[in-house]
Amino acid sequence: MSNLHHPTMLPLPGGRRLGADETERHLSLLLEGAPLIRLRLERGPELHVHLQEVHDRPVGPALWAACYWLFARDCACQRLTWHLAERPDEALLSGLLTSAERPGEYVCERTMFWQLPQPWLGESFSGSYPQQMIITDGKRHPRRPVKPRGEVYRRFDARLGAWVSLRTLEIEQDLTRFNRWQNSPRVASFWQEEGSLEQHREYLSTLQNDPRVLTLIGCFDDQPFAYFEAYWAKEDRIAPFYDAENYDRGIHMLVGEEQHRGPHKVASWLSALVHYLFLDDPRTQRVVAEPRADNARMIGHLHNQCFHCAKEFDFPHKRAALMILGRERFFDRCGLM
Repeated sequence: MSNLHHPTMLPLPGGRRLGADETERHLSLLLEGAPLIRLRLERGPELHVHLQEVHDRPVGPALWAACYWLFARDCACQRLTWHLAERPDEALLSGLLTSAERPGEYVCERTMFWQLPQPWLGESFSGSYPQQMIITDGKRHPRRPVKPRGEVYRRFDARLGAWVSLRTLEIEQDLTRFNRWQNSPRVASFWQEEGSLEQHREYLSTLQNDPRVLTLIGCFDDQPFAYFEAYWAKEDRIAPFYDAENYDRGIHMLVGEEQHRGPHKVASWLSALVHYLFLDDPRTQRVVAEPRADNARMIGHLHNQCFHCAKEFDFPHKRAALMILGRERFFDRCGLM
């Protein structure tokens, strides 16, 4: 497992790896063993970063790699002040850096860094889908994009020393494990979806054809361990119970593999799931969940990821707690590494 405060290597989506030669005052980053960027560090109440040499053109990717390394090294670091001789146009256009008051100084904020969709979304990111309002079953909402296929999110979790990723559920590939998970007594006590393979095939096929819901498989180091449903709240049965906005997303969650239970694992996959949903469409301002009101453990995990309980309410099938996490709160308190 990677050391939390002093990582020696950070894998990147796509297979490449960042390494470093780091002291208190200097940082040299390597990409696949080749020199990438050399920095002088000035530590204090804020971390000042002086560019000494860059081996990559354009310079933007090297600046991004250095920001990633420094934020992953210290989850308490909220701000990097860069000192650059040349204006970093690419980094300014993307939002990686913003101009500071003094000439030649630029700032990278943790809260903005983790809102950049790449490289976490890979090829699945297509930007904001055009907005066109339509009516479905009497509910007015934006037309939803075609659902993606394959892997939609990948990030190396430096705390666990493991990859956390999300891919879309494929019925032929995942039906047996979904059936096994739903029929486990622990999962069944909350989901109440026990059934046969054919019943679960019908359940998943219905969701696959529903533009409102995206079914996902969560993986650690590419090994499936969990099932998630991400839905557009405006068209969902939850909408009458709160003031749902056009791009709110909701989540249903289950962990199927016993060895991947525990607070440290939940912190990893839950933050990854929420991160994906906020990146998937930058217009999404809230992620909501509605666990059973007596599911104290799940509600506790949601509280730990900065969700708050807005109220309890009654679905036809359960007493639920309405848990809400706003985009600003998530990124302002972002503990991703």
